[in-house]
Amino acid sequence: MTDFESQVLSDLTQLKTQMHALLGNGQPGRLNQLEQRVEHHEAFVQRAGGIGALFGFLITALHFALDYLRLRK
Repeated sequence: MTDFESQVLSDLTQLKTQMHALLGNGQPGRLNQLEQRVEHHEAFVQRAGGIGALFGFLITALHFALDYLRLRK
């Protein structure tokens, strides 16, 4: 076996090891963990948007109520 062939086999072994770490070898790999973190973050952003919209609605309703009470007096 030439030096080139042994270098190629060594590189392939390293690549295979890195792919197993990235994709997982029967267990969730780093890519799966990253996908889960992104999904949790997206859910948090959706909740935060909903809470912001709710507060905006409540503040608007409060302003309408205050204006209504001022007009009645």
